[in-house]
Amino acid sequence: MVTGDLAGGLGMVVTMTSDTKSTGAEKPDGQKPDTEGRDFSGSHFSGSRSSGPRFYGRRKGRPLRQTMQGLLADKLPTVRFDLAKSVAEQFAAPCADVFLEIGFGGGEHIAGLATQRPDAGFIGAEPFINGVASLLRHMQDDNIENIRIWDDDVRLIFASLADASLAGAYVMFPDPWPKKRHARRRILQDDVMNSLARLIRPGGSLVMASDDPTAKSWLLQAAMRHPDFDWTARCADDWQKRPADLPATRYMKKAENEARRPAWFIFRRCALRQA
Repeated sequence: MVTGDLAGGLGMVVTMTSDTKSTGAEKPDGQKPDTEGRDFSGSHFSGSRSSGPRFYGRRKGRPLRQTMQGLLADKLPTVRFDLAKSVAEQFAAPCADVFLEIGFGGGEHIAGLATQRPDAGFIGAEPFINGVASLLRHMQDDNIENIRIWDDDVRLIFASLADASLAGAYVMFPDPWPKKRHARRRILQDDVMNSLARLIRPGGSLVMASDDPTAKSWLLQAAMRHPDFDWTARCADDWQKRPADLPATRYMKKAENEARRPAWFIFRRCALRQA
């Protein structure tokens, strides 16, 4: 039950906006918003692979510098997530925990997490190749070895992951799709929530953030209505202030400087229900 000072601000967050015009805000790490869009609700995949869920949107932005092209050619094959292997086989050292980040943007956040937790493994999913190249640069510059990259739609790897195999998942500043007619393109649809409920172990976390009013409402409501997740917030500060263990990124700081106040939602995976 939500009570006290949390309830005072909660109404503002969960009030759904309709037909809101896009703000044109940049995506994390300075990427421009997709102009074609990504539809996470369909059943046909229109990207580089032959089958899978429908995908709209850019896979590549501005032309990459030669050094970035070299990282994609040489480094990406060595750290790409392999559907044919178990998660444990893909990391050089045993991992105490494994986390998934859905849509890592330019990779600054997942790189920070991986640096904080060298004992853990991280899987980052991002179809935008410029963002993939950016993460590869972070990994090379900071000598990060505990990240595996899936450079495609995250839903394509769900089936390869075992039940309760993740300690947590992150959905940080996803494309908001503020227009009502684009609601089905928002990433946290019911099927994605069901997959995350299967993959995140009991007691594990689902961490989400956004600075867009429509996305804040959508993320919060999608998680709150799912029976397998509980919101951990007990006061307004729990969702108004960035959790101390989340790395601060340039995008987060820019949003705060421009008075686009992010909201931070942490949900806990409930214990397994009795059959």
